[in-house]
Amino acid sequence: MDVNCEGCAGCCVDWRAIAPTASDHERRGPREPLDDTYNLVPLTREDVACFLDVGLADALTPRLWKDESDAETESSDTAGSSEKVKSSAKVDGVELAAIDGKPVFFVGIRKPPKLVAPFEADPSWLPTCAFLDPQTLQCRIHDEDVYPQECAEYPGHNLKLGQRTECERVENAFGGERLLDDEPPDELSGLLLGPQAIGQKIFVYPDPEELAGVVRRLLADELTDGDRARFVAAAVAGRPGTTGTNRETYETVLDEVRETDSWVGRSIIEWEAMAKNEESDPSVATRVEDERGAPPTSGW
Repeated sequence: MDVNCEGCAGCCVDWRAIAPTASDHERRGPREPLDDTYNLVPLTREDVACFLDVGLADALTPRLWKDESDAETESSDTAGSSEKVKSSAKVDGVELAAIDGKPVFFVGIRKPPKLVAPFEADPSWLPTCAFLDPQTLQCRIHDEDVYPQECAEYPGHNLKLGQRTECERVENAFGGERLLDDEPPDELSGLLLGPQAIGQKIFVYPDPEELAGVVRRLLADELTDGDRARFVAAAVAGRPGTTGTNRETYETVLDEVRETDSWVGRSIIEWEAMAKNEESDPSVATRVEDERGAPPTSGW
């Protein structure tokens, strides 16, 4: 895609706080996310496994949705008989969107507060992708194997589906030209919509009872590393195309994620602490990320 990203990073930063008008496009539709993260990128099962393999699983976080529809779906067994199954699961007093009673979620990349200055604005503390260099506004893993498929093809999927892109939102809010080509590429990976997404981009948590307390913490924006590890493990252990989970794989991955201690996880702890003090020097990124081993960016 031909896009002008210099000085922007609009798809990687929650810039709503500095926008001239309010934007809430992710809060439309029949189901509301439990979190308030803006533009949380849905990772594929392969993406999640790759982050796990390179020791960056602590950069990941889940998204779940409320479901107040009281809808039911028809489920058939191998003998051909069918029954109505409630498409939600109640945890911590919240009705969650679910399949066969198992809460539905996807996995994205955490967005801690960072001191950034997109669109030539003054530096502000804004939720920012864990892998975005706050100084160059470039992705630290752009040329790495772990770079997510959704990011690599953005905004191709939006254009393919006739949906507005973040490039266009930035243009409307701050001026300039960001989307230089509005034709989607001929070669795009599968969009993974509907049933084909199950176990590939949309996952289910195998046991709702294990999420007691987790949903409450998610609503309060107080998820722990252990909470997030549960969803990474469930995504990797899910059986593509089904709502089944390999429990042995789940337990193995859960232990591995809990032991993850990357530069991302360590830097997020400091970013969150610094944001409370509202420090105002963007160069702190060198100490917070670079000195912890964050990959460099090339600059513009």
